[in-house]
Amino acid sequence: MPLWVFFLMVLALSGGCHCSSHSLTLRKPRYADAIFTNSYRKVLGQLSARKVLQDIMSRQQAERNQEQGAKVWLGRQVDSMWEDQKQTALESLLAAMSQKLRNSQE
Repeated sequence: MPLWVFFLMVLALSGGCHCSSHSLTLRKPRYADAIFTNSYRKVLGQLSARKVLQDIMSRQQAERNQEQGAKVWLGRQVDSMWEDQKQTALESLLAAMSQKLRNSQE
């Protein structure tokens, strides 16, 4: 049974005044319906605000991840260039040493 039907039944059965007026009987369900509608709108508003906030936070997190990825990529590029320079320096050093060794043996 939906909550609003239960709410209406409770309001209809727990009348404080024992008047048999027809307008009073009609007013209670409308009042209960208004309370339910207002509460429902408030919950929907909170859910909508929560969804917007989650979207904003996920976008910020994606931007942070993208920035971190760019930094990692740049770091790898620098490391690669450094390794290439070290290897070139070692190769030229070995070539110079072998040339010196050949010259001293002659």
